[in-house]
Amino acid sequence: MSSGRRIAFYIDSLKLGGAERVLLQWAHWCREAGWAVVVLTRRGADLDAYPLPPGVERWVESADPAWLSRLGWGAFPWRVWRLRRRLQRGSVRLAVGVTTLPAVKLLLACRGTAIPCVVSERNYPPAKLPSLPWRWLRRLTYPWAALHLVQTDTTASWLRRHCGVRSQLLLPNPVVWPLPRGAPMLEPERWLPADAPVVLAAGTKAHQKGFDRLVRALPALLRHVPELRLVILGLPSNPYHGVDQQALLRGLLGEDPAQERLVMPGPVGNIADWYGRATVFALPSRYEGFPNVLLEAMAAGCACVASDCPTGPAELIRPGVDGVLLGVDADAQDWADAMVRLLRDPDERRRLGSRAREVRRRFDASALRLRFLGRMEELLADG
Repeated sequence: MSSGRRIAFYIDSLKLGGAERVLLQWAHWCREAGWAVVVLTRRGADLDAYPLPPGVERWVESADPAWLSRLGWGAFPWRVWRLRRRLQRGSVRLAVGVTTLPAVKLLLACRGTAIPCVVSERNYPPAKLPSLPWRWLRRLTYPWAALHLVQTDTTASWLRRHCGVRSQLLLPNPVVWPLPRGAPMLEPERWLPADAPVVLAAGTKAHQKGFDRLVRALPALLRHVPELRLVILGLPSNPYHGVDQQALLRGLLGEDPAQERLVMPGPVGNIADWYGRATVFALPSRYEGFPNVLLEAMAAGCACVASDCPTGPAELIRPGVDGVLLGVDADAQDWADAMVRLLRDPDERRRLGSRAREVRRRFDASALRLRFLGRMEELLADG
């Protein structure tokens, strides 16, 4: 491992999430290829949901002194300078910023240095706009990037049109199969009756994932399939940005007896076991980048129903071939109707699930690894 080939991946934290998992996959690929690899985060290891790949270093930015914290946006130039010094002192040759705010900050820190900077947005940018100052900074800095890693053509087109982005590499998320296992290990049989049909959903952000649509559909589902359980994985039991997501979803049912059929175990480290227990997998998202949970559910052979939101699900599901896509404006009744049809038709579920496994070939990690490493090597050589 040579410090002359040191690459730094920069993100806010390693909390539970798809962007964090993909970053660690890239870090692992670079380490396998002989790079010295650093994962740099703004927040500390107490938030980590994933282990670092073997041989990867971890750097955490220093906390602001109390006097600096009181300056608000006035402290931002100092934070950028501090990040710049950290990269230079660590002999970083190439830097990758993942998600909007880390990417902008990294581009500013690398400006005027010999360090090429790569950027990766992880959601469709107009679906979740940052605050106005960050939008201005994104428009200013994104053309400076040596390369943008984009998950879909739709995102690539938006970045070209609205941010003046030129150099791009289409790099969808890879299938990682079999799925890794870790804590917490929550066994489905401890939460579910052995013979109960299951609609499964998963994610950490209830509004983005549209879980309210599934909860509102639950009473209608139970009228047709009385023993059904709706399982939503990934939502923490503690408040997320001040919101108790589990309580908010349960509140949608009021005093309805359907409350008893809504199961929310929280984050799990053995999600493959839950995919194997699902009768139908549902992803009613309002927006996505390239949804890992849908990719995994298809790789596991689930019969999947997903929202045709602006990016992501339509790149994965071929309607009628390996899954079902519903319009982004589909309401709770539309979701109930689509899921009832699948719950009542085991032959169709088997057919869709069998074809869904083809994502293992379509998004094979080995091919995407070569594409990624090839461009990183080019940037290093150019630098």
